[in-house]
Amino acid sequence: MKKTIISLSLALALGITACDNKLDIEPRQSVDSATALSSAQDIESALIGAYGVLTGTGGGLADAELYGTNLLLLPDLLASDNYVEWRGSFASYREVTGRQMLATNAEAQRTWITAYQVINVANNILGSLDKVTNADDKTAFEGEAHFLRGIMYFELVRLFGLPWGATAANDQPGVPIVLRATLTQEQAAETKARNTVAEVYTQVLADLTKAAELMPEDNGLRANRFAALGFLSRVYLQQSDYAKALAAANEVIESGNYQLNNDVTTVFRNKNTAESVFEIQENTQNNPGTSNDGLTTFYASIPAGGAAVGRGDVQVLNAFVESYAPTDKRRTALFYIGVKGNGTRYYTGKWADFYANIPVIRLAELLLTRAECNLRLASTTGATPAEDLNTVRVRAGVAPIAAPTLADVLKERNQELAFEGQRIHDIKRTKGKTGSLNWNDPKLVMPIPKREVDANSQLVQNPGY
Repeated sequence: MKKTIISLSLALALGITACDNKLDIEPRQSVDSATALSSAQDIESALIGAYGVLTGTGGGLADAELYGTNLLLLPDLLASDNYVEWRGSFASYREVTGRQMLATNAEAQRTWITAYQVINVANNILGSLDKVTNADDKTAFEGEAHFLRGIMYFELVRLFGLPWGATAANDQPGVPIVLRATLTQEQAAETKARNTVAEVYTQVLADLTKAAELMPEDNGLRANRFAALGFLSRVYLQQSDYAKALAAANEVIESGNYQLNNDVTTVFRNKNTAESVFEIQENTQNNPGTSNDGLTTFYASIPAGGAAVGRGDVQVLNAFVESYAPTDKRRTALFYIGVKGNGTRYYTGKWADFYANIPVIRLAELLLTRAECNLRLASTTGATPAEDLNTVRVRAGVAPIAAPTLADVLKERNQELAFEGQRIHDIKRTKGKTGSLNWNDPKLVMPIPKREVDANSQLVQNPGY
């Protein structure tokens, strides 16, 4: 099976510049023309490299701007009320937690830049498919490129634009849509305005729908058709399009390719388990790092060999831990008192191994999505809401609910998917609140990086920055 490992030479070939400082990143437009892809082997290497960037390769290459840290951590910190507290020394994350970000916020900048690097690789692949002579390979490569581009635009628009539904027409500024690879200095000098949120969602759906059509059902350790469907379900759910979210989730569930693990810890302790639909591959060479980046670095506070593993920067608040039933296995097995804070603070046990894979889409989420959509639509596609909800609850060792309400399902989702990058997005789509901030408050939107605004006069900054 194919490993998603990126090498230094490949990273440089893709225009991903090594750096010692998080802010020392080449502008996303700065890509040498030599990155043009000239063979099927080049295209597959570019795809493998792009998966490496999704996690963060460590060693100062891409660090952990995407699923290696920020695409999971930032949604937690933006919705930190009654949930988590940032106790670390990095001012950039402290600004996010306090919703007092500056336009120069390092996390906004590096997340934006690296997401567009992945988009540029995807565009380069799509523009080079004529180099692939094998029809099956060409179809698969095209599908994967659409997948990568689609998920990056989805993550960008959710973080950098006011949420879906903030205006009747969703014509609030989203992010710039770029569908052509940047390969020359002339192309790098081009500027583009922000597309609307509606336009970005249209592009996301087009990319992921195409990906689901073209990607194989079995693609080794890389994303497959069901990963695309899992993301489609997320997109539709974010739009409150419950019928389509239900259909996509149901197709993955009914495929029979996935099943819940027996224990709540298994998916976080073992690689590529039966529950995982899409996860980021990690190993000792390809990971977000073991000192100043990565989910384990920030979330963990565990003694190991006489020294603490992790910085323990993200403390879980007691009120959130106590929202679980005392006998809930997610409480007893996935929370612990850490070594930081004189043994008085809770930490999550989901991210406790620097080299563990990072589950991005897993079956438990899709079961809860199907339960929620069926409840909202008064339908029983695939299963009743009670059946899907209780499948997750029974696995956690808590009592089933015979006639669940929407509030029951949303609470279960909040507990089951904690620390997996869903919290602020769920608050926004359900039009809830975090602390005193409403779901559509501009303070819950990341700033467009100042360096991007300075370089592109067409980019309009978000309110408040």
